[in-house]
Amino acid sequence: MIKNPIVHIAAATSMFFWGFTYIWSKLVFETYTPLTTITIRLSLSFIALFAYLLITNQFEKIKKEHRKLLLISSIFNPFLYFLGEYYGLDRVSASLSAVIISTIPIFTAFAARRFFNEKLSLLNILGLIVSFGGVLMLIFKEDFSLNASPLGLLFLFLAVFSAVIYSVMVKKLTDHYSPITIIANQNLIGALLFLPLFLTIDFVSFISIIPDTVTILSLFMLAIFGSSVCYVLYAFVIKNLELSKANIYTNLIPIFAGISSYFFLDEKFNSLKIIGMLTVISGIILSQLKFKSKI
Repeated sequence: MIKNPIVHIAAATSMFFWGFTYIWSKLVFETYTPLTTITIRLSLSFIALFAYLLITNQFEKIKKEHRKLLLISSIFNPFLYFLGEYYGLDRVSASLSAVIISTIPIFTAFAARRFFNEKLSLLNILGLIVSFGGVLMLIFKEDFSLNASPLGLLFLFLAVFSAVIYSVMVKKLTDHYSPITIIANQNLIGALLFLPLFLTIDFVSFISIIPDTVTILSLFMLAIFGSSVCYVLYAFVIKNLELSKANIYTNLIPIFAGISSYFFLDEKFNSLKIIGMLTVISGIILSQLKFKSKI
């Protein structure tokens, strides 16, 4: 019997909507640049979250001793994470981006061992190797030429490592504050970090663009579900589960992203791509299984 079913439902729900953020982002990119998209997404999100906290009288002031941790965590996510994810997604297909992002649990397992003394088994190490094999199948074509932009792949792995470090820091913050308080403040800091770049690089082009209904709707979906609901649920899950167990659910992202990309973006799936996706997911699952021999 599963303990705390609400926690597991929250985890699956957050991954479902995160899978769809790849679709919404691709739709917005047809009108706005990744930088503009990130800035608007975070701005709408922190406004919505702070409004909710004030209306429900749940506002919490961040204590002085936690402000440094909050700032550093915000630099890794949303700032560095979104730089990596969005500029990677702009150069790589939605389904492949989601598969690479889904390797986060593998690296999180090592971080969890280092910071929270969570153990790794030989089977977990095998999972790491298998997953990387699957990623290589997705990255390279049959003639060993790259199947995706090298720069895009680098950006995506920047997002992966930023997410791992962020998870460790959020785990510590959840001991002191509610998930909504944490995400609201992190998105505020993230928006402030992106604002100078937006004003310098994209503002002139931004004011000259008249977005269509699909773009506006996709932006709101990214802000409300992608940057608000998903992150709040994810922080709630991290608060209530071990870090490595919480990140197991990231395995669901490429499944949801791949299915939605097939139906909404008309992405094609050849046999090698499907096998690669299944290999990555299988390896991630192996990396999370329990085994007697631990290192």
